[in-house]
Amino acid sequence: MKMLAYLLAIICAIAAGTYYFVQAGSLPSFMPGYAAGSTHIHTTHALAAAVAAIVLFGVGWFAGRR
Repeated sequence: MKMLAYLLAIICAIAAGTYYFVQAGSLPSFMPGYAAGSTHIHTTHALAAAVAAIVLFGVGWFAGRR
């Protein structure tokens, strides 16, 4: 449980960085929010992924305390 939570948190943190620093037209096509030719930055997606990463790190830390 602890390792899975940490792994998902790392994936969410990478996704948050990708959403924040990469334009929608340059995102990989499998990621939600991809729009060909768009210069929009998905800050809401980045914020949601960052919050998920923080929550998952907390879950991993809490699971490791037992």
